[in-house]
Amino acid sequence: MREAVELAWLCPPSETAYSVGAVIVGADGTEVSRGYSREDGDLVVHAEESALGKLAAGDPRLARATIYSTLEPCSQRKSRPRTCTQLIIASGIRRVVIAWREPSLFVADCQGVELLTQAGLDVTEMPAFAAQAAAPNRHLNVT
Repeated sequence: MREAVELAWLCPPSETAYSVGAVIVGADGTEVSRGYSREDGDLVVHAEESALGKLAAGDPRLARATIYSTLEPCSQRKSRPRTCTQLIIASGIRRVVIAWREPSLFVADCQGVELLTQAGLDVTEMPAFAAQAAAPNRHLNVT
């Protein structure tokens, strides 16, 4: 999660989106991929989407991988046809670890954790990292 928090600080600040970092780790503990919000000038790319987008569809490592994200994966989205929750489920990843749940600033009731759990994924929250994950978003006045 520390790596994901560091990635969140790389995000260009936005008044309309969170700064989020994501790291995908294989079963052997090695990093498979990483991404962050608005990476490479794509103003609407989300961290999980960026990390998954760097891998081939059906990458066999994903079935035993864990994705660490500083924020609950989105369950609603206007800028892309699929949410991060849908992308994670479709990828074959079975474990998701988040630092904090999405505040209601942009989406009144994010259902990322619930949808992932309903799909049979193991979801773990790491509240000890919540303040660190929220810090790159101070300009949005969220905690």
